[in-house]
Amino acid sequence: MDFEWDENKRLRNLDKHNIDFAVATEVFQDQERIETEDTREDYGEERIQVIGMAKPGILFVVYTERNSGNSYRLISARRANRKERAIYNSMLGQ
Repeated sequence: MDFEWDENKRLRNLDKHNIDFAVATEVFQDQERIETEDTREDYGEERIQVIGMAKPGILFVVYTERNSGNSYRLISARRANRKERAIYNSMLGQ
């Protein structure tokens, strides 16, 4: 699986959320991650929200698939909020 992102967006995300997209890619190694389609708005493309574990803790990442699903383009990444952590932990039976 390949990852891509806009470098300026990565820097803004790092400044705002203190999470680097390179680190955020670790959530895709989490076999227990939760993925749902982001339907809050019409973005002109399918966006997927994922909650999963990475070195900084439980993260909330938004991405879209590119190249017929062979590449993921990261859009945002941040630490999961209390509600998102509860959802993730409930899926683990905690």
